[in-house]
Amino acid sequence: MCDIWFNNLLLYPRNLGISEITLFKEITIKRMENEFSAIFEKNREWAKRMVTKDPEFFQRLADQQKPQFLWIGCSDSRVPSNQITGMDPGELFVHRNIANMVHHSDFNVLSVLQYSVDALKVRHIIVCGHYSCGGVKASLEMTDHGLVDNWIRPIKQVYEEHLEDFEGLSESEVVNKLCEWNVREQVRNVGRSTIVQKAWRRGQPLSVHGVIYSVKDGKLKDMGCSISDPAQLPSIYHIRQE
Repeated sequence: MCDIWFNNLLLYPRNLGISEITLFKEITIKRMENEFSAIFEKNREWAKRMVTKDPEFFQRLADQQKPQFLWIGCSDSRVPSNQITGMDPGELFVHRNIANMVHHSDFNVLSVLQYSVDALKVRHIIVCGHYSCGGVKASLEMTDHGLVDNWIRPIKQVYEEHLEDFEGLSESEVVNKLCEWNVREQVRNVGRSTIVQKAWRRGQPLSVHGVIYSVKDGKLKDMGCSISDPAQLPSIYHIRQE
């Protein structure tokens, strides 16, 4: 009965009296509390499964983290890095944002990049995009999406630079093709960064990879755009030995 009442209130919120609005708020708050509480129940179940599988698992995690991979992915809830790679906590250092972007003015991603390269000494940086990405799709729309338009604007430039690649494609195919091109561009952005350039200059083994994930079948695809040497990028980005 409460479910029916709650749904009707959502459909007709402007026609409610004061008492009905109060009830609406109470029901909404209760549902939100239950949603939040469920996280702790699922957490306890997960922790119990992990200990049953490996009694020393959390002790090893508590001692230190030594991931070999930095994962730069999209914030999309359908693309959980550890699950789709089959890796346990502690094996991936993760940064996620809308459309897996690497802006050279974004101190968030740069901080993660520097810590993972300079402190954790990861050997691989993976940029992971996914097909049907909402951020990529939004970049193709001539619509005001608010603040996020500034974030995804570089994707428009990627589209502009590869126009011939989109000729004759359907709308969904254009989106997916641009998702692939965006991954390649963000891989290059990682490689162009002073953080990665300095790591290569001092001889640190480090590779940058691009992959894309299909939500439809759960599989990752190697985009074949890996970079492991500064010579693979234009010399204007190189940092010479001092």
